[in-house]
Amino acid sequence: MKEGRRIKTLNPYFSIIPYIMVERSDSQNTINDSFDVSGAENLIHRLRNEGFDSIGILHIILAAYVRALSQRPGVNRFVRGQKIYARNGIEINMAMKRKMRLNAPDTTVKMKFLPTDTLVDVYHKFNKLFLETVEGETGSNSTDSVARIINYIPGLVKKFVIWLLKTLDYFGLLPKAIIEASPFHGSMFITSMASLNIPPIRHHLYNFGNVPVFIAFGAKRPELVLNVDGTVTKRRVVDFVANLDERICDGYYYASALKLFKKYLTSPDELMEPPAEVVEDIR
Repeated sequence: MKEGRRIKTLNPYFSIIPYIMVERSDSQNTINDSFDVSGAENLIHRLRNEGFDSIGILHIILAAYVRALSQRPGVNRFVRGQKIYARNGIEINMAMKRKMRLNAPDTTVKMKFLPTDTLVDVYHKFNKLFLETVEGETGSNSTDSVARIINYIPGLVKKFVIWLLKTLDYFGLLPKAIIEASPFHGSMFITSMASLNIPPIRHHLYNFGNVPVFIAFGAKRPELVLNVDGTVTKRRVVDFVANLDERICDGYYYASALKLFKKYLTSPDELMEPPAEVVEDIR
């Protein structure tokens, strides 16, 4: 398998579930949460003074997710052909506009990370890809190129081509070049509503491909918190919505991974150093 290895020691329950909930849209659960951004803002302020001029909340969210996967690799699994696989790497997809205008074209980037990556590693990898994709001379990437080729195909033939791609994907026979370009294959898809200054949306999972998690996060907003002593504290938070494929792991495991994710978001200084240990998924 190009993207991962089949897990053979799963509980029988999880081996059967993909045959019952065949489509990803059948098996998605949603959770809404928020995190206090004070720790992130302090770190961002410090790093900008050290020369990381464009670092922001998005970099911290990406780094926190990469770190959570390094400790809870079960969330990095995927379903293909009613079988569950452990993904070989960490790939995060993101859609973005080339310019913040209504009619500006969209594009998608696929970011590849290592489980040992720090916040600084994530910062450099994301910024390099962003500059190449959004501000590069060609103005396109492999995703745009594949979409452009398919778009040239006449409608009826195009329908057959998409069916063929889905069939090949089911059996794990998609060409590597298409998987590399596909925004529907990866560890997670993330979208930012912060630049639009709106709350996060609840985004569906795609039936095509194998992305098991979709996270949307919104703009910073003020929140009043009632303390145990009766006093009220004002803080700034970011809301996020996570849509999850429940077939890849159980609720307890998901909860543990999300708690870790939130911990790294609220205490991002831990992301400045590599993890002490990278946990391997079960065989």
